Amino acid sequence: MKICFWGTRGSISTPGKQTVRYGGNTPCVEVRLSNNELIILDAGTGIRNLGEKLMEKGESIKAFVLITHPHWDHIQGFPFFKPAFISGNELTIIGGTTERVSLQKMISDQMNKIYFPVQLKELKATINFRSVGEEEISVFDSTVKSIYVNHPTFAMGYRITHGGKSIVYISDNEPFDRNVSQAIRNVEKFIVDKYARSKGEPNQCIFDFVQNADILIHDATYTPEEYVDRVGWGHSHYLFSLKVAAEGKVKRLVLFHHDPAHSDDKIDEILQKCKKEIKTRKYKFDCIAAAEGLEIEV
Repeated sequence: MKICFWGTRGSISTPGKQTVRYGGNTPCVEVRLSNNELIILDAGTGIRNLGEKLMEKGESIKAFVLITHPHWDHIQGFPFFKPAFISGNELTIIGGTTERVSLQKMISDQMNKIYFPVQLKELKATINFRSVGEEEISVFDSTVKSIYVNHPTFAMGYRITHGGKSIVYISDNEPFDRNVSQAIRNVEKFIVDKYARSKGEPNQCIFDFVQNADILIHDATYTPEEYVDRVGWGHSHYLFSLKVAAEGKVKRLVLFHHDPAHSDDKIDEILQKCKKEIKTRKYKFDCIAAAEGLEIEV
């Protein structure tokens, strides 16, 4: 499998001189399987540039788009994804849902004529929707496994397995704490109950989900110092990201969903601190920071 990062920033796009190296677009990751089949992880602003690249090739496009959750930074690029405007292309959007709002409505609401000039039903490509919970499905000739992670209102993590290799993508996830969860009301109750009921370490299901992955792309939005004032916002500090990778015995950790307030220099600093922690704690995995244009072959 081949991975290319098109958007690595969390919460809001941040163009400018301070974010050139790691990028300012919100989450979007391209995954290519061995036969060049296309899986897209999230549809943040980075998906626009991916669409431009795909259009240059002039080929019909059949792709699966795995949406972690419908917060703006993860879907706001979809209305600008040019392949969705072309007849003959086929996109299957996969993601979680709630009892109140369907997956299709989550995507279409941002394209309501009040907010956007083109509505979802006016797009020329064939667009399918498939809602998932915690399950395992086939996508092309890969297996995609999903899990609910700790994030308001909900978010999914995905594990793609193909040709004996695995990529795990957990873009938004906060370490679950039983005491904190009693005061948090912005996460779906069934997710809180799931983590709270677990015996021992409540984050063990995450550790198990990433077990032995070749690549773990994980939320590393905050420093530990920043996290103190942001508990309940749904994101991890880098020490927890390192713990997930260590407990899961992954081969490589990719720090992702960079805070919009973090400059390139700050991300460099965080990465160096992570490498120091890895050496001190004698962890066995490699660690890099996601950057737009970064390509990884698994």
